[in-house]
Amino acid sequence: MNENHAAEPLTHFDDQGRSHMVDVGAKEITRRFARASAMVGMEAATSRLIRDCGLSKGDVLEVARIAGIMAAKRTSDLVPLCHPLPLESVAVTFEFVNDTTLRIEATASVQARTGVEIEALAAVSIAALTVYDMCKAVDRGMTIQRVCLEEKAGGRSGHFLRKDR
Repeated sequence: MNENHAAEPLTHFDDQGRSHMVDVGAKEITRRFARASAMVGMEAATSRLIRDCGLSKGDVLEVARIAGIMAAKRTSDLVPLCHPLPLESVAVTFEFVNDTTLRIEATASVQARTGVEIEALAAVSIAALTVYDMCKAVDRGMTIQRVCLEEKAGGRSGHFLRKDR
């Protein structure tokens, strides 16, 4: 847990412990940015099929990219207390870090009263699930790992950059 926030209450609960949507109306509109990542583990043969577009379902990474972007745009429909945001940009990228691991990264930005961390996390999560869905016929042992926020900027809490990479 972050030492600076250890004593702060969870913002999505009121004094009686009931869930509620946080009122962000008084917050300042600022430029908000977030970057998240996820890893997908797979067999080396699956990695080759993805790289060579050898699956009958088509280009796995392009379908996963679109799925990730769509997920970011629909995050408030998926996460109950998340505010709908007028996203200005969402990008999803892929990198094979070795023969058995695909790294997915998403960035999101907006001018708003609240951040875009959940949108970036939703993008990498759904992109990873899409890779799994498209490849499950050849590799049911795939894993989705280490979904995490890498960086965020904007707003009252300031800049965050993950240091354990």
